[in-house]
Amino acid sequence: MYDVVVVGGGPSGATAAEDLARSGKRVALLDKAGRIKPCGGAIPPRLIADFAIPDSQLVARIGTARMISPTHRAVDIPIENGFVGMIDREHFDEFLRVRAAKAGAERITGTFQEILRGDTTAVLYRDRASGETRSLPTRLVIGADGARSNVARGEVPGGDKIPYVIAYHEIIKSPGKTATYDPMRCDVVYDGTISPDFYGWVFPHGEQASVGMGTGVDGVDLKKATAALRRASGLEECETIRREGAPIPLKPLDRWDNGRDVVLAGDAAGVVAPSSGEGIYYAMVGGRVAATAAAATLASGRASDLKLARKLFMKEHKTVFRVLRTMQDAYYKSDERRERFVSLCHDIDVQRLTFEAYMNKKLVRARPMAHLRIGVKNLAHLMRLVPPTYG
Repeated sequence: MYDVVVVGGGPSGATAAEDLARSGKRVALLDKAGRIKPCGGAIPPRLIADFAIPDSQLVARIGTARMISPTHRAVDIPIENGFVGMIDREHFDEFLRVRAAKAGAERITGTFQEILRGDTTAVLYRDRASGETRSLPTRLVIGADGARSNVARGEVPGGDKIPYVIAYHEIIKSPGKTATYDPMRCDVVYDGTISPDFYGWVFPHGEQASVGMGTGVDGVDLKKATAALRRASGLEECETIRREGAPIPLKPLDRWDNGRDVVLAGDAAGVVAPSSGEGIYYAMVGGRVAATAAAATLASGRASDLKLARKLFMKEHKTVFRVLRTMQDAYYKSDERRERFVSLCHDIDVQRLTFEAYMNKKLVRARPMAHLRIGVKNLAHLMRLVPPTYG
């Protein structure tokens, strides 16, 4: 009998499994293995500090972000007093799983099938090595199995209706610094020919780079759009190492538990930031609060304590998610709006507050006049009272 079975071995599930194992719980970490999620691979300094990520996991430290508009005008934003850490999900996720196992979690390789209930709750899975269906009896289940979570779909009301974009990227061999590519700079491309409702990206990964895009619009040819992005970035001839695609959720579910013995975490709960699509930090926080809620339920015997996961997460991050959702709704509707958004990014107040918020994962309240100036400029752009401008 396990105390908790964690379904899914990405950053969220591995974090939950490690936290619970370190607290003395008997934990099984069920992961189907062999899958690498498409991801730009950016992590903020706060994640590195909060989750004790060693420097060996960083393949690059980025000092500049370049925003590129539909008319190909660029705004370079220096990352003052910090950096964006870059990781490779192929190695980073496995590092987290290994760390969870060292903490005491039992790693099991297989594919989740369903949750059965009789005298006890049991997770059924198909063992990867034998192909046999096996059972993991448990008191609680954490569903951390991605945006199209089978655990969420079968157990949590609304778990089958989560909105998402489809992300696709190609990992390529880095050409080194060129006229159009800088291994110390992340490029974010707001261009309707690449993505009609989201953005494209070129993110360095040391000796490699991630080039991709996301969209929620049906019928968009993801590979064709990524090929166009590679041409525009001078990366068309670079060796392609691998190609990956997956859904990325963009709205937290209204409910994360089934009121009995299941709680969701990470993409399964919808905790990817709107506008930016950032997910690794929020996934790991989601895993941590799910572990906290599970531990509280095991201690108290009250299934209602599973609600702590969503409460704890939203207490700290709800405002940031709301602001980012408003930004996406306001500026991602058309190329004309995207042009104005990139123009607004040229403002020094926007630059400083954006990256302070990114690095610290909270809205910066120490500069009220800067917030006021940004609000006025934002309204001016949305009402077309000023033309898009660039320095």
